[in-house]
Amino acid sequence: MTTETPKTLSKGQLAYETERARKAGKSLDEWLKQKARAAAAEAQKAAPKPVKKPGLFTRLLDRAHKPL
Repeated sequence: MTTETPKTLSKGQLAYETERARKAGKSLDEWLKQKARAAAAEAQKAAPKPVKKPGLFTRLLDRAHKPL
């Protein structure tokens, strides 16, 4: 039962994940891949969005409020 994971699991963790995979009706490899995909999707969702360039009216108002 060797799996290629970025983090090696201890015996207890491996037994726990094996039990969860069995309850889900999947193999351990499928379970760990699904878990990694879900974690990656969550990380991508939590990533900050790029800053949007201000629009025309916002730029004009900012320029109008600056001193001469």
